Amino acid sequence: MSIDIRTLKDRYIDSCNACETVPNKAVLSAFFKAEIKKSNNEESTFVIFLDDLKSIDFHPLYNIFLQIDLSEIDTVDILQKSSCSLDADSVLLLLHAINQKLRIVDLQDRTFGKDFLMGISLGGLSCQILNLKFSHFRKMNMIGKFLQIRTLNLDFSASLTNFGKDCFSHMPNLKSLSLCETKVSNLWTTSASLAKLPSLIELRFQSCLCCDDTRVCPRSFGPKDNESTSSTLLDHGIEKITPFLTTEDTSLFSNLEDELFNYNTVHETVSESDESTDSEVDFSNTHPGIKLLEDFTYGPSAWNGLLDLPNEIFPNTWGLEENEESFPSSSISRPISIPRKKHLSYHPSPICYEKHYREYLISSFPNLKVLDNIPIKKTEKEKASIIYSQKFEHLPYKRTNKENVVTILQNREIKQKGIYGKSQYSYPRSLDASKVGCAVLPCLHPLSLSCSNNMIIQRGDGRKFRPRQFEYHPNNPSLMVIGTLDGEVVVVNHESEKIVRYILSHGETNSVLGLCWLKKYPSKLISGSDNGLLKLYDIQHSDSDSGFHRTPESNSFDEFDQLTSVHVNSSDELFLASGYSKHVALYDINTGKRVQVFTDMHQEHINVVKFANHSPSMFATSSFDHDVKMWDLRQKPIHPCYTSSSGRGNVMVCFSHDDHYLLASAVDNEVKQLLAVDGRLHLDFDIAPTGSSQNYTRSYYMNGRDYILSGSCDEHVVRICCAQTGRRLRDISLEGKSSGSSMFVQSLRGDPFRDFNLSVLAAYLSPSSSPEIVKVNMLTSKDAEKELLDDEPMRVGIGMGGA
Repeated sequence: MSIDIRTLKDRYIDSCNACETVPNKAVLSAFFKAEIKKSNNEESTFVIFLDDLKSIDFHPLYNIFLQIDLSEIDTVDILQKSSCSLDADSVLLLLHAINQKLRIVDLQDRTFGKDFLMGISLGGLSCQILNLKFSHFRKMNMIGKFLQIRTLNLDFSASLTNFGKDCFSHMPNLKSLSLCETKVSNLWTTSASLAKLPSLIELRFQSCLCCDDTRVCPRSFGPKDNESTSSTLLDHGIEKITPFLTTEDTSLFSNLEDELFNYNTVHETVSESDESTDSEVDFSNTHPGIKLLEDFTYGPSAWNGLLDLPNEIFPNTWGLEENEESFPSSSISRPISIPRKKHLSYHPSPICYEKHYREYLISSFPNLKVLDNIPIKKTEKEKASIIYSQKFEHLPYKRTNKENVVTILQNREIKQKGIYGKSQYSYPRSLDASKVGCAVLPCLHPLSLSCSNNMIIQRGDGRKFRPRQFEYHPNNPSLMVIGTLDGEVVVVNHESEKIVRYILSHGETNSVLGLCWLKKYPSKLISGSDNGLLKLYDIQHSDSDSGFHRTPESNSFDEFDQLTSVHVNSSDELFLASGYSKHVALYDINTGKRVQVFTDMHQEHINVVKFANHSPSMFATSSFDHDVKMWDLRQKPIHPCYTSSSGRGNVMVCFSHDDHYLLASAVDNEVKQLLAVDGRLHLDFDIAPTGSSQNYTRSYYMNGRDYILSGSCDEHVVRICCAQTGRRLRDISLEGKSSGSSMFVQSLRGDPFRDFNLSVLAAYLSPSSSPEIVKVNMLTSKDAEKELLDDEPMRVGIGMGGA
């Protein structure tokens, strides 16, 4: 027999007396209101505000919550408006004391710290509605059991960037999810996480002004709307579309201005002891409460990019590369103002600014009914499916369905007819497609260098290596050469992470911006520095066992002022140098002489010069005058073979492996593939710009010429696109070492020996942090052992595929 409410209240008073404390008026009022509703045959809800509780109220209330499932009270709501005197452990105990009758939990976690968030994430809750606005999640990993939850609100969680592998795995009934004004930006990893929610029908990354929950905005229905959107979408009942707050509770958060300003006030009380480099939560950043209020009051503000960047200055050398412009004293730009759509949106997360974001999500989640408060109609689903097939590649090499790795290997072994027989590439491509499909979160590994045996490096100042340029070796899959901001040249075994050769800086501190291996003599390489020094080194010759190269052992060339780029031709006879001028210098490698200087090849300085891979006389130049030009040494390069213009200044150009195409990258994500024979446009990769005039973009080929990599210095993402169709395969987000650290793409290269492997030279925003090279393996997940098949004998063979 159920405990009636009056009896439960009496037990609460008795418990207070036993604890020698006065019954809390707010608790008594909650009992009274619940009893009134019960007498009127209405749903009896026990509503308690944590703001009204003190530590002395904990034990009596906890004792009552342990009995509440046996009482006449139908539901319990635990709410919070501002501060709370209870500690985090006490709040967690109260929440877990209530079992099946816990309905709404609406908290401000900033008052409790990271342990509280971890407690909820790991321990789970039995509530139906969980509101954690302004939470400090950085990487959300709610792996506890949330079997009853139907609505989750994480709006304004300004540190939240991504989700753990098993996040959402125990939320089978979650229907509504809101992620407005977060830092979630990656369509692919986000979709993979949300795919674990089988009941999800309402999703929101941006809101409309009048809606405080995910359901359909009433304004979205016109008077003649007769599409089969289902009228139940307007039903606010919890069995259909659950609002974040019921009608009677909307007054709790009707004044958004108070909530936002209260947030700013309380946030300042978070002590330094709460700061964390934990990958799950982040209490190190002040969240933009005032900015949010301005957005809400005055409409959509200009989006400030994928990351909320402080007004800091990059060191000049970070803006230099063999393929980019110098920007002395240039600050990180304030990115683009996004044009308004017909449906005005507010508090957008950066994921909303991905091209075709809505179509991607609609196509990826066929059961979704409402996205950003807009109903998804049948015609929009059909259109989304078409756009997805045109703009995105579900799996590499146009594979439409994910294949099991074991099945692929078995078919290969038995040589099944009709499978992998059409082409020599069919089997490895199928295997790669399966692995890439399984590894949505690819393995990212920062290169950590140490000395090999007998190697002595005496730098004297204890500084770490600060990479500025790198190139894979043309013949040896394990070697890579790195040029540093301090003028050093370091040859490393990037597999064992051992330094095999170390070349000291020459003269004053300078940055190595140009590196190029010789092809026929792969032990030799050309190095060029921003102070104009040009050197030829042979890594097979070193001074005894020290690993040092002495200056006399290297060949020097005439200096080229303000150098940014060097490149050797296919016969290893000549190399070109370019820099912050309109000229290009030609050098003879055998004699060490500068053969000629070609003047005024462009109207502005030349960012990069590249020889063709197979034709020793053909080369291309790219300049900030918006032009890419092809030249032929046999025709005395006074006039180019052709000129191809871009809409913005060209940062770099490179040839495809077979020299059939030119890949031209201009400022702010303008990436195009040209026919090398005449410069005609072959493919525009249609990457969304940020609006930054200093968002220098670099692009290279990967897997031969099958895919292209693209990254920019104002963004923390590497984009992978099919070089044949332009369709986007994946975006890879770079994560910093610690909470709140942002990484940006300074350079990148595809591994010439391993498909779907690449390396990225990434720089941190803070000048005190050193750049680092991050190796990316798209065939292996961060949690590779968990994601691979459970078949242990197969595990070793599968895991070696992309290593």
